[in-house]
Amino acid sequence: MAKERIGAFLIEATPRVNSRRKQILALAEKHRLPAIHSDDSWANDGGLMSYGANRVEPYPRITVFIDKILKGAKPADLPVEEPTKFEFVVNLKAAKQIGVTIPPEVLARADRLIK
Repeated sequence: MAKERIGAFLIEATPRVNSRRKQILALAEKHRLPAIHSDDSWANDGGLMSYGANRVEPYPRITVFIDKILKGAKPADLPVEEPTKFEFVVNLKAAKQIGVTIPPEVLARADRLIK
């Protein structure tokens, strides 16, 4: 990607990609490549930014489904619920390390800033 001089890239957090997270983040920093990730753990570990579903928010709903199943509901008959809360995280330390300035209007939209 550095050789091709791409402007930025997106990482989708799959198990295979996640297993190489530290290596990918180190290469992105080394080559000063901005990236957005679908999982906040990437931003927590040094990635520039992330935007994705909050992974903790649905947990309380799990008990509702367990209760219905224990009372005889068939899992296949239960509705599929989509995430309702998404979070945008910006890692200001990573931005500084790769020489990227995040515009104030983008920072204002962030749910969380990592300093």
